Amino acid sequence: MVKMEKKTYYVSLAEGAITQVKTATSWDYEIQANDEEITKLRELFDQNYSSDWQSFWRAHVPYIQYHNDKQNDGYDNGLQLVFKMLYELGDDETKAHIKNEGLLDGPLS
Repeated sequence: MVKMEKKTYYVSLAEGAITQVKTATSWDYEIQANDEEITKLRELFDQNYSSDWQSFWRAHVPYIQYHNDKQNDGYDNGLQLVFKMLYELGDDETKAHIKNEGLLDGPLS
């Protein structure tokens, strides 16, 4: 089995941006990832972007409450998957921030 080389990436959660250039954009988290892991993280961001749009359109239906809204649940679940992956790939500062802020549901490894 060939082990893929890990590279340093900088992730902006609000923008859904992943870059290797530290000064290219404001960033929140520093991670070490290989190409396959970055592809998976990009897919999670893309899925959450889609869920966000679905919840935007649903928000215009006043009789559906947030806690009974599957689009918002999808976004929340997607965000949990993003935080889990950022925690797994993150540097010590990233892991500490995610842990200290309680950004993940459930136990941390």
